[in-house]
Amino acid sequence: MQKHSYTFQEKFEFEAGGCLPGITVAYHCSDRPYAKGDKVVWITHALTANSDPEEWWPQLVGPGKLFDTEKYFVICANMLTSPYGSSGPASTNPETGKPFYFDFPKTTVRDIVRAMILLRKALGIEAIDFIVGGSIGGFQAVEWAIMEPEVIKQAVFLATCARVNAWDTAGLECQRLALEADQTFRACESLDGGAAGLKCARAQALMTYRSFAGYVLTQSEKEEDTLFADRAASYERYQGDKLVKRFDAYSYWYLTYAVDSHNVGRGRGGVEAALATIKADSCVICIDSDGMFPTVEQEPFAKAIPGCGYYVINSAFGHDGFLLENAQLTAILEPRLAKM
Repeated sequence: MQKHSYTFQEKFEFEAGGCLPGITVAYHCSDRPYAKGDKVVWITHALTANSDPEEWWPQLVGPGKLFDTEKYFVICANMLTSPYGSSGPASTNPETGKPFYFDFPKTTVRDIVRAMILLRKALGIEAIDFIVGGSIGGFQAVEWAIMEPEVIKQAVFLATCARVNAWDTAGLECQRLALEADQTFRACESLDGGAAGLKCARAQALMTYRSFAGYVLTQSEKEEDTLFADRAASYERYQGDKLVKRFDAYSYWYLTYAVDSHNVGRGRGGVEAALATIKADSCVICIDSDGMFPTVEQEPFAKAIPGCGYYVINSAFGHDGFLLENAQLTAILEPRLAKM
């Protein structure tokens, strides 16, 4: 897939207030221009991923794979406020010549989807034959299916929900507190600010992405006579360091608030009323060990969408199962793709 960039050169107003004279959306797509008649598969990415799904979903995306980039026109756009090329707090503020930091408008899921709709129109795409997103990518997919019901033909909502729950918001606030505890975060002297806080935030996040069974299975001590357990702790440190090398604390802070903005029922008469307007052939796929979006809230989510399918994936790896249980996902998605 090739990386591209689209710039909307008119005023863009944000749902929570504020505006910019223009925005940029980075995206990856199949290695050819979109042509009318192409079957379009639009992938919406998760919190710290980028617009290249071949990188973070390599088993499913690419030539000859489930989401065949040669058979379909496959596209994935980078979310606003993510540091991978789209406009956000890490972008240069033309008024100061420095990153926006906290001067960037607070951004909602609806803002993110509105930016993607601008990209869709700029590319001349009239219909999205298949949209799939997991986690906050699922937020985008369900919001889009409501915002443009005539455009989205099939939709897969994976390890996600229709309104952010209190458990997830509490976890995100813990992560924001970690960022704020780093004195370099508010100094806004460079995009390295808040690095120690970001490392801690990532470590906290992993405890919600995975499960008890997953940690015990992969991070238990191998030696019987270990004095102080460290294998799982070392894994947390490693993952924190890994994110710090590729992300910045300011983008992360903004994205956590985008998650907290998610509520498809806002201004639409409630969640059930909003979901009832979806016209896409949809399905909800959840994970039996997902602590972020547990099955107890997934079945009502699916039932509120007309004609929606409902599937449960078995996994020891919690929320991250949507990136790991590729065989189960393929078994569900392959027949749906065949209907295009």
